[in-house]
Amino acid sequence: MKPLSQHSSSAPARSGPLVVLGAAMLGFFLISLDALIVTVALPDIGRSLGVGMSGLQWVVDGYTLIFAALMLSAGALCDRIGARRAYGGGLALFALASAACGLTPGLGVLVIARLVQGAAAAVMMPASLALIRQNFPDQTERARAIAVWTVGGAVAVAAGPVLGGALVASTGWRWIFYVNLPASLLAFALFTRVPPSPRLPARLDVVGQVTTVVAMGALTYGVIEGGEQGFGRPLVVASLLVAVVAAAAFLAAQARGAHPMLPLPLFRSRVVVVSLVVGFMLNATYYGGVFVFSLYLQQERGQSALHTGLLFIPMTALVAVVNLASARLAARFGPRVPIVAGQLLGTAGLAALTTVGAHTGVGAVAVLMVPVGLGGALAVPALTAMLLDATPPDRAGAASAVLNTARQVGGAIAVAVFGALLSGADGFLTGMRWSMLLAAAGLLLTACATLTLPRRQEDLRAHTGTERRA
Repeated sequence: MKPLSQHSSSAPARSGPLVVLGAAMLGFFLISLDALIVTVALPDIGRSLGVGMSGLQWVVDGYTLIFAALMLSAGALCDRIGARRAYGGGLALFALASAACGLTPGLGVLVIARLVQGAAAAVMMPASLALIRQNFPDQTERARAIAVWTVGGAVAVAAGPVLGGALVASTGWRWIFYVNLPASLLAFALFTRVPPSPRLPARLDVVGQVTTVVAMGALTYGVIEGGEQGFGRPLVVASLLVAVVAAAAFLAAQARGAHPMLPLPLFRSRVVVVSLVVGFMLNATYYGGVFVFSLYLQQERGQSALHTGLLFIPMTALVAVVNLASARLAARFGPRVPIVAGQLLGTAGLAALTTVGAHTGVGAVAVLMVPVGLGGALAVPALTAMLLDATPPDRAGAASAVLNTARQVGGAIAVAVFGALLSGADGFLTGMRWSMLLAAAGLLLTACATLTLPRRQEDLRAHTGTERRA
């Protein structure tokens, strides 16, 4: 009986962390799914609600923009109220906003609901990682748990366009938001079994947060509306000026504030600066490419939402596998090798996509998109590891938040800029080619910048010029 007693006492202790991991992974799945599932539904949303290109851009960027703008301070909020409470509140808000998106009577309500979704996602992201950190104290087990957590995002990236296309074809575009509800209920069922989290002292940088939202919102508005109405319009010019002033106020607040949300000393490291620029461009090319070609396949080539989603499978199917390959390559050759290789692969794919025209076979388009997806999957894990390895431990959380923010901003700005090009007077196909050319040039430049960094991890540590404090 004694062995049985020992087994019984250990089982509940082991089930706790697994439940936490399941809840965290489902949350990350939902966050990643809603960044992509909407793209294949855009033409149907436009027809149903009677909106043009700028309105569709806001449906995408309303989510990504606020997600990026709030992410820097969401970690402090999570510490202050406790990771469990932050995750539960974010999850409930995300589900309610998803229902509001599906029930929307018009564009205005849809965009507001997408903003709320993005705010909820910004809270859920750091809270899910904090729950893993608290419930997996062993470093090896925690690393495995985080690897499993990333699978939730990889599955969402692969499934998003296909699931979105299938739902639009079978039940209508509103179900791309309703599908979040059963997944949220399952996550909430697991959440109720998550143990309480401690509250940690953390100060919120109110000035920094407000100026971030204003700067990013004004910039995105100026680019989107400038593409639709012209960049000489007074309201567009005013919004761009507001973005510049708000950005300057943000930097001043970070330099002088007692508890800045963005530690400016991080930017003394060239590794950090290059990592952020690369992260920005990788997301810009990926999310911008999905946005452009979702519209191209449906509006210019007459493909259904379901067929469009299926055409994205070659691009997204191998993301998880390539993520693992990236980690192995980085361990063997240093992080610079997979980061540069991924960027060059993406550049080649984007350059090839500039040749797509009105009569290019849709199967060929699907094949040409593959290098863009695989390039990002190869570069991002090694990029994240390189940044964290080159950052002192007491600033690792801030560095991770800044990288994720840079990536989300890249996606939001790409949708704004590419949408403006697509709306230009020269026509959709010309705007599409310019979008891909601009993305390819940017990714090639960041690849060259990455080559200026040392190849090996130990050299990267020395290159930062900072002590890695324990």
